[in-house]
Amino acid sequence: MEGFVTVDTTVHEEPSLPTVAVAGHKQMKNVTNIVLDHHRAAFLALTHLKDLSHQRIAVMRGNPLSSDANDRFHAICQVAQQLGIPIDPDLVVQIDVDDATPLLGYPFAKQLLMRKKLFTALFAYNDISAIGAIRAFQEQGLRVPQDVSVMGFDDIPGAAFHMPSLTTVRQPLSRMGQVAAQTLVERIEGKEEYPHEIAIEPDLVVRESTTKAPES
Repeated sequence: MEGFVTVDTTVHEEPSLPTVAVAGHKQMKNVTNIVLDHHRAAFLALTHLKDLSHQRIAVMRGNPLSSDANDRFHAICQVAQQLGIPIDPDLVVQIDVDDATPLLGYPFAKQLLMRKKLFTALFAYNDISAIGAIRAFQEQGLRVPQDVSVMGFDDIPGAAFHMPSLTTVRQPLSRMGQVAAQTLVERIEGKEEYPHEIAIEPDLVVRESTTKAPES
């Protein structure tokens, strides 16, 4: 073995071999982190919602076990402040389970509704949690997007086929994998200078789950 590629795994100590960490965020010697530009992702999503006149935006935070969760939420808060969008703590829900189904978002959207605070849009942690949230909203008689818009994150294959199709921030996973493999090969072949972090640009994909905020 000549090197490591880790995915969504926190490296706790300096590895003995060249290492490229996909979705790694901890600065460490001998490790190159391939990360999504979360600030750009938050800017794309929140600017889209602001252009649709949304000001009361709920946020679903990711499970802290996910290496992206804190960076993504902090980026959302920073960009929201820059755009003049208030982030109400009562409109922030914390995912605390690890689930690969829409149950990741469903019960936490229910929590949000139980707080009885007005919001016109939800920025979910990822597409799976967004799909679960849409189901929870629909069960309460809310229409998506007429009553509440929903923004996902990742652009999983099912996002385009959900009803309504999901507006989301596309995380270019294939590109991140390509960059990780190329970077590791270069390091194995003896490239002495290597970056500690490489940021990959996201894209906004606008579909049916977002629309102009309701007037009342």
